[in-house]
Amino acid sequence: MGARDDALNHLRKAREFLEAAGLELELELHTAAASSAVLAGINAKDAICLQLTGRTGKAEDHRSAVPELAGAGPAGKALEHTFRRLLGLKTAAQYQARPISRTDAAKAVEWATRMVDAARDVTGS
Repeated sequence: MGARDDALNHLRKAREFLEAAGLELELELHTAAASSAVLAGINAKDAICLQLTGRTGKAEDHRSAVPELAGAGPAGKALEHTFRRLLGLKTAAQYQARPISRTDAAKAVEWATRMVDAARDVTGS
């Protein structure tokens, strides 16, 4: 399997996580919605980087993913701020005891939507 196939697989995962985030938000499962949105954004980043550069990093610390995305070209650079904000909710949504507010969950879904839309545009799928 090549980078293009991997990009499309990551885009499929991104769409699935985004769909889950939307449903979780509707059900008022705010922490789950934010977590799914973060995963959608990470998979969208992978799709974009694979499509534009042929590779993507898999570091434990996702903060290193922001400069990777920004370095993938104008499409990635345009998402740098959105992705950084989305990743800023990762620890709170996935590891901390305090639940995520509805406002933060809705923002996460909005940011993830931008990421997934851009990945769709970049891959043409």
